[in-house]
Amino acid sequence: MKRVQKGFTLIELMIVVAIIGILAAIALPAYSSYTKRAHVSEGLTLADGAKSSVAEFYQSNGHFPSVAGSENTSAGLAKAASITGNAVLSVSVIVNSGAISIAYNDKVASGGKLLLTPKTGAGSITWTCSVGQNIDTKYVPSNCR
Repeated sequence: MKRVQKGFTLIELMIVVAIIGILAAIALPAYSSYTKRAHVSEGLTLADGAKSSVAEFYQSNGHFPSVAGSENTSAGLAKAASITGNAVLSVSVIVNSGAISIAYNDKVASGGKLLLTPKTGAGSITWTCSVGQNIDTKYVPSNCR
């Protein structure tokens, strides 16, 4: 009488577990990098409203907000600490220059910052992005490197 095999052997199960382990070892670092990039992009998205407010203030007044201590409110924004996100601590306007500083929490890099600097000319404002402290450039969007 012949016996019919029912189920998997131990070797077959160990091979499946090994394959899953290898795939997980490859996927986790890639996912971590993806989430950090998403958190950095969140800061740039939150800064879009600040860019519009600073540009409108400049177009109306001919200069950037210049009252120390109330840069955000002068530009028509909420206080810097009120503009927060999942990985963003604050979005603040820097006095006299109109630059926008984005501060990140430890989901990106503790103490990490990006700086958006306005350049005026011919009736328009263009923004340049520079990587501040503690942020690895591989997490920053390509237009900000």
